[in-house]
Formats: sequence, structure tokens, C-alpha cells
Amino acid sequence: MIIITRIPFNQDELTVTAISTAFRNANVPVFNYPVSMREGWKELTLNRNPIWLETGVETFNFYPDIIPDNRARGFVNDQGMRISDDEKGGKDMFGVDWVYVPSAGGSMENPDIPPLFTDANDWEKFIQWPDIDSWDWEGSSRSNKEYLQNDQFKYIPLLNGFGFERLISFMGFEAAAIALIDEDQEDAIKALLERTSDLYCRIIDRCCEAYNIDGFLIHDDWGSQRAPFFSVDVGREMIVPYMKKVTDHIHELGKVAELHSCGCNEKQIENFIAAGWDMWSPMDKINDTQKLFDEYGDRIIIGVSPDPFDPETESESEIREKARNFVDHFCGTPGKVCIINRYFAPYLQGAYAEELYKDSRLAYLK
Repeated sequence: MIIITRIPFNQDELTVTAISTAFRNANVPVFNYPVSMREGWKELTLNRNPIWLETGVETFNFYPDIIPDNRARGFVNDQGMRISDDEKGGKDMFGVDWVYVPSAGGSMENPDIPPLFTDANDWEKFIQWPDIDSWDWEGSSRSNKEYLQNDQFKYIPLLNGFGFERLISFMGFEAAAIALIDEDQEDAIKALLERTSDLYCRIIDRCCEAYNIDGFLIHDDWGSQRAPFFSVDVGREMIVPYMKKVTDHIHELGKVAELHSCGCNEKQIENFIAAGWDMWSPMDKINDTQKLFDEYGDRIIIGVSPDPFDPETESESEIREKARNFVDHFCGTPGKVCIINRYFAPYLQGAYAEELYKDSRLAYLK
């Protein structure tokens, strides 16, 4: 990819062209960017050459209905159409049954149906691998062609987890956690994840053939509110090599590999880097996102949360100064780049959002 020539800042860029609904229903301004949002995100992720400090409004997640996991988890937006709560849930690509819980806004494995197995050595007896070639890729491609013609950077998220979350869906949480540290199940887990990585690579290929997309956002939650579910050594031995196989494949296709991993996972950052992820946006408050940037921002793109402020009690000049201070620290070191963490979206308003955009544009021109 050719790096875009530096474009001088123009005051007209501060014109708000749209309002985007972001995380937690925050209304985040879209400015009059000098290039498309898609090209801006590509410069950030593929070239580490940001043009402005990205906030996430530049991206778009596409959940095609032909991938069964999307309906099972309640995320389908084929042709821009959202499915009703009554349509959410059901069987994922492996036949695991999910129940959508409206009050939680998400799905869980059906508690009335036992896991497929509880000993990983039995996985070959019970797992039915999906026939992805039978999915109507051609029809889905045709019906979504117009919908995908926006100027945002387009991700396809792969839900239900790559490694640990997928094991949970097969085995239940307790059995999956034990399997990762049980020597008698080690070889079986590795064989299962090897085959899972092959499946993911094939799905990624079919997605790239069918849709005008730019990257993959793969889910695998590794932690609770207080700590990771398993040790760094276990993650590196049991999961990282198979993740790396998938991220390498994504990169060979010229696409971006972003990780979604909830929980207090600061200790796993080296594993995320070793697994080849381009970006990780941690949950804030339980992860020190600013410290992670300082220590690892030259090796992985971190979603950083600025210091919060109170728009009701702080003056406009104070708010603008806080935005400038953030840019000075987080946009001033060549080779170290970040995005704004999605949890900070409610603060991306008015003077703060404007100052953050303008000062980051100027900082990245230096």
C-alpha cells in the first residue's frame, strides 16, 4: 500500500459533516476529513501513518446472516436490516444452541442443553464441522454489495471466540479452563485449535471473495474484571500459535487483524503482540490503557482512554487544554500510535472533540 502524502491542515476540516452513534449510544462528530475514513484507518493500521487521531467512527462492522454465529449471538445487519429480538439466538456454526437475553443485550449458551463434551480428548467424536461452502456466499455478496459501498473501513467480526471462548461454547467454562492446564488434554486442545485455525482461514478467504471488506475483528475474551482467566505461559503455549496462524493469513491478504478481548488482560499484552494482532482496545478502568500505550505503543495499536472531564463544571479553555495535553503525549512520538478507546466515546463532544482532531492533525504533520 502506498503511503498517502502528508496533507496540510485546512480549517474547513473542522466542519462537522455528520453525527455518528458510537459505543453506549454516544453521539460522536464526524469531521470533514482530508481523505475518506476508510483510507485514514488504513493509513493508521497498515502503515502506522495516522493522519488524525481516530475515534472509531471511521469503522463499520458487517455481520452477514450467512455466518450462523451472527444470528446466534444477535448480531445481523444484512443490507442494513437489524433482526428482531425474537429472531436472535439459535444454533451457531457448530450446532451449539444459544439463547438471546434481551435484558443483557446478548446471548449465552442454552443452559438446558449440556456441553458437547467435557474432556477435550473426545472432541473428534462430538464436533460437527460446518460446511462453509454450502453457505450462500454468492447471494449474500450480491444482496449486500450496495450496503457495503460506504466510505468507512469495513470489518467483519468473527464471534464466539477463536480459542478460549470457543472452547467454553463446546465444554462449558470450568471444563475449558481445566483443559488448558491438564497435561492429559494438552495434545487434544492443540489439535482442536489447529483445525479451528484452518476453518477460520477458510472463512476469511470466503469473506474476502464475497465482500468489499478491509479487516477482521476476532473475539476471544481472556479475562475477568480482576485478572486473566489463565496464565501468560498457558496462553502462549496453548493459544498464541494458532492465533498467529490466523493473523498471518489475514496479513497475507492485505487485511487488518484486530482483537476484541474483554477483561483485565494487561498481563496478556505480550501474548497479543506475539499472536500478531494489529490492534487491541482494552476495557478501560480495569486496564491502564495509558500505561499500555507508553510501554507497548510501538508494537501494537492500543485503544487509549484520555483522562475524563466534567463538561458541566470545567470551562471550554480547560477542556481544550486537556485535549491538547493528551495529543502532546500520545501523538508526539514517531512509531507509537493509538486510537481513542470506545469507552471514552461519551466525552467526544464539542470543544474537546474539535481540539482533539485539530491538534492531532497538526501533530501528525510534524
